[in-house]
Amino acid sequence: QVQLVESGGGTVQAGGSLRLSCAASGRVFSTSKMGWFRQAPGQEREFVAAISRSSSTYYADSVKGRFTISRDNTKNTVYLQMNSLKLEDTANYYCAATMSGSFYLSFAKTGLYNYWGQGTQVTVSS
Repeated sequence: QVQLVESGGGTVQAGGSLRLSCAASGRVFSTSKMGWFRQAPGQEREFVAAISRSSSTYYADSVKGRFTISRDNTKNTVYLQMNSLKLEDTANYYCAATMSGSFYLSFAKTGLYNYWGQGTQVTVSS
């Protein structure tokens, strides 16, 4: 069982930065593949970034070059550094974990992930 708790959300002006954190409980974090997703009101949850056990990273085109995902296995934590934020980045951001062997084929799919956090709100203002 893995429990995930996100933090670091808030309100920031366009062009600003935020760093989200996701703390995981349990002993399986180092063997888990992790992902960040986001969901805006009235929209489906969408993939943002993912990181493998060996720290290979994957990004949605909309955030590539602006967001960076990383993990610290000693702290059981995954991070999402968000720079050059845009109005359209406004959403509730969710951390997710999976131990699925299909990660490299399906890391952008919500159905791959077994565990989800409660979300943290990010609001980008003009």
